[in-house]
Amino acid sequence: MKRYEGRDRMKNDPFLRQEERYYLIKQKPFDESPGLTAGMTSRLGGAGTAPYDTLNVAFHVEDNIETVLENRGRIAESIGFSLSDWVAAEQVHGADIVKVDQHDKGKGAWNKEQSIGNFDGMYTLEKDVLLASFYADCVPLLFYAANHECVGVAHAGWKGTSADIGGALVKKWRDVEGINPKNIYAAIGPSISKSVYEVDNFVIRQMEHVLPKGQTPPWTPSKPNHWLLDLKEMNRILLNKAGIPLSNIFKSAHCTYKESDMFFSHRRSDGATGRMMAFIGIRGKC
Repeated sequence: MKRYEGRDRMKNDPFLRQEERYYLIKQKPFDESPGLTAGMTSRLGGAGTAPYDTLNVAFHVEDNIETVLENRGRIAESIGFSLSDWVAAEQVHGADIVKVDQHDKGKGAWNKEQSIGNFDGMYTLEKDVLLASFYADCVPLLFYAANHECVGVAHAGWKGTSADIGGALVKKWRDVEGINPKNIYAAIGPSISKSVYEVDNFVIRQMEHVLPKGQTPPWTPSKPNHWLLDLKEMNRILLNKAGIPLSNIFKSAHCTYKESDMFFSHRRSDGATGRMMAFIGIRGKC
């Protein structure tokens, strides 16, 4: 595995590395809102050994729980949210969304058995709550509505994407919280890229069900009955379909599969690997 050399290959990417352990979204309004912290961890700067070397932060892989807690502690110190502020769900590749408040703080922070439940999307309007979601090729979607100080995260693998989990979160914000989709900003984080994400006809049929009519499909044929799918672009299309202006959607070019020195990849490692964490929250005191 290539090692970190202190360089940043994509200086214009919305996800900009702050140190070896994590990236932050450096795009207005994410980087101009007092107290807002939003980004994604890397695979570096942790305590783990192969195949979880080194910064695995997920309990649901077969890593040592004490190592995961050590790694989470390092991230907590780096980004300024203690573990008691974290909220994590049991991700099941669905499209269910849960609203989080102060009473949920700490759920899923120290073990998966006490997570907030089976949800792939979370959001909160309260401060000093960090939403944490875990990835190793799937697409992280991070949401922010500045006027409402509302933040959210959604885990969009191909199943979640075909269920339009991003659109489901936008709809909930509109219908339950009264947030106009035009005032929502979304960041699409590092995940697997089109050139290395080959899927079969079954997956493409699921995408066809939610692709807007007349929209150019974000997939191209690779071999008989197989396609190269741009899962990030598919989510960008669906977020725009849900009402978020394209100018409010920021898409990372980082590829978790290709950048083996910086990211875990489920597909590259045949499933035996760690997980990065996408995170978002607003501190009450800056």
